[in-house]
Amino acid sequence: MSSPVPLALEGPAGDTLSTFRAATPDPSPAGSLLEQAQTPAVITLVAGGVALLVVLVGGTPWRRARNVVTMVHEAGHALAAVLVGRRLQGIKLHSDTSGVTVSRGKPEGPGMAFTAMAGYLAPSVLGLLFASLLGADLVGTVLVLIALLLLGVLVLIRNAYGVFTVVASAVVLALVAFVAPVEVQAPFSYLLTWFLLFGGVRPVIELQLKRRRGQARDSDADQLGRLTAVPPALWVLVFAVATISCLFAGGLWLLEPVAT
Repeated sequence: MSSPVPLALEGPAGDTLSTFRAATPDPSPAGSLLEQAQTPAVITLVAGGVALLVVLVGGTPWRRARNVVTMVHEAGHALAAVLVGRRLQGIKLHSDTSGVTVSRGKPEGPGMAFTAMAGYLAPSVLGLLFASLLGADLVGTVLVLIALLLLGVLVLIRNAYGVFTVVASAVVLALVAFVAPVEVQAPFSYLLTWFLLFGGVRPVIELQLKRRRGQARDSDADQLGRLTAVPPALWVLVFAVATISCLFAGGLWLLEPVAT
């Protein structure tokens, strides 16, 4: 019998990088500094430093930015549910940075397990995809994919706060794509990519800390533990290894301009 199964996160085009360099060299010292500041090496280092600072320091900046991680987390559940043939009911995003994705289908089996597993992996996998695109100088493609993600989530949102979060994100994207100077697009794309890579790891750590305090009995890892013969703690380890691996691989792509 089909039954609704909620999945929640506890806790909380193709422009190239040459576009963002000066078309003609400016012989003045100010022009040289501006050109150097727009090189891929400087952009990726500054963006990576800012993203890491937000994730490590936490506080209000992290709580605000974590809404992006939650959005991608729930989009991962939704995409996985569709891929395995489940009927998607909708997504809710909450002000405490938690979220829930509800789908209908068999309450057990590989499809249900894949759906439950996809959430914590989604931000890191998306960050890895963006890093590969940025490594190929496809900044515009990253912006297009962000727009498609926001559109897909907006269609599935079923609560007011969720709509507000997605619309606010869409407004920021529109300002970057159509209003801000073109030189802003590359730093924005690098910043978001680094944030997804770093931000995909922290929720896994927070998940295990909550599980140790007995505050996450319905987490994705615990649902996977009930669906499979694998203990929840090992699923947390799987999430940790996968997200750190994505961070390492994505970081290699993003830091390539620095190495060269």
